[in-house]
Formats: sequence, C-alpha cells, structure tokens
Amino acid sequence: MVYGVIRNVQAALKYRGGWKGLLEHMYTNGDYPFKFGTYMGCDGAGNRYYENRVDYPFGQHRWVEPGDIHNFDSASIPPEWHGWMTSMNDAPPSGEDAYIADRKKNIIPLCKSDANIDHNIGHQEKIYNFHHLHNLSTVRSRGWNIGNPIVGLPPGAKDSYYTQPGSPYNDASIRPRVNIGDLGGGRVYKSEKWADRLRTPEEKAALEKEKVATAQRAIADEEAAAARRKIALASRGAGTVAGA
Repeated sequence: MVYGVIRNVQAALKYRGGWKGLLEHMYTNGDYPFKFGTYMGCDGAGNRYYENRVDYPFGQHRWVEPGDIHNFDSASIPPEWHGWMTSMNDAPPSGEDAYIADRKKNIIPLCKSDANIDHNIGHQEKIYNFHHLHNLSTVRSRGWNIGNPIVGLPPGAKDSYYTQPGSPYNDASIRPRVNIGDLGGGRVYKSEKWADRLRTPEEKAALEKEKVATAQRAIADEEAAAARRKIALASRGAGTVAGA
C-alpha cells in the first residue's frame, strides 16, 4: 500500500511538473492532482477536460481542471462541455469541427450559392461571456455605485444578468422620470407624495394653514350662495304650501 502511494505521488509529480504544481493543485482542486486520464480538450476559459474509463467508476470518469484555479465558477463551463461532463454525449466538443468537416462530404448542393457557409448548420454568432461565465446571474453590483470586486464588475457598470420583460430592472420597462413641480433649491418632485417628503416643517405648516383658509372661504362662498338662493325662492313665493 505504501509503495502504491509513493508511486502515485511520483506519477503526480511528473504529471504536474514538480512539487509546486502538485501542491498548488492539491490546495485548489482536491483529489484532481492524483487523478490521471486522457486529455480530451479545453475551452475558451482555459478549462481542461479529462477522461479515464478504466480506473474510475461511472460518474467520476470525467472531470475538469479549471483554467483559473483561484476564481473558478461552475458557470464557466460551456453548455457543450457540460453535456459531455454529465455523459449526455460521448463525443467531446473539441471533435465537433472534425465531425462537421467529415459530414460535409455527404452534402449534395441543390443549387449554386454565393454564401460563405458550406454546411447545414448555418451562420453562428460568436459568443462573448463576461469572465467566461455562461450564467451571468452572479454578475451584478453589490450596491449602488459599488460594483462587484468578486467578479471584477467596476462601479457604475450595468449588471449583466438576464431580466424578464416587465421587470423593473429591464431597460425596456424603465419609464423616464417626469417631474411635475419644483420646490426650489433643486427639490424637484414627480408626485405630490414625493413633494410632501421634500417640504420643511415650516412649509408644511404654511400649506396646512392655506388649506384651512381655502376650506373656510369655500364654506363662506357656499353659505352666501345658499342665502341668495333662499331669497330668490322667497321672492317667487316659494315655500308657500296651499292648505298649510
């Protein structure tokens, strides 16, 4: 048993390029330094994918060694490699180009075309992901004008995660602010409720006094109008009931 451990460490030292590489991978990747397999390919983030169907059981026979060992996120694994990692397919994505090139020999052109595409997959846009994260739900600011130093989002930058239509965080759903008044001193407001929050106690007292005075004037005007109507009705004999 001791001999097997020693041989395993020797193989790991050779595989990792010395003690520095071995200790670094032991610290960051757990048991990966002592796992050996066939290199299957890598992605744009520098993640390296390995497979060993002989020495490890199903479910542990495929693994990834992160390109950025200090800030690895599972969302940095592309969907095509994720399908291979979870055994949804056995062909690694690194072999897709060769597969397409091989299958193009069986495509019979039906008509002449000037398009620069010679396969049936069609045009494919290049995908650019922030820090190689395919799930951008973590790329958001930690507060107003703070940013997120964890994922390298600078202050003031727009959050990158998806928002549904109708969400108040969706740009298409944000209505432009329309102010309806100005209290002076830069205290603009878009609603009366907002204006009430911006007023000083003295302004609120003066406004309340003005409301009371307005209500009293309205009552006085109504009483005067009622008196005039009563006089007009009396002049026409209103209020006289026969037999009373």
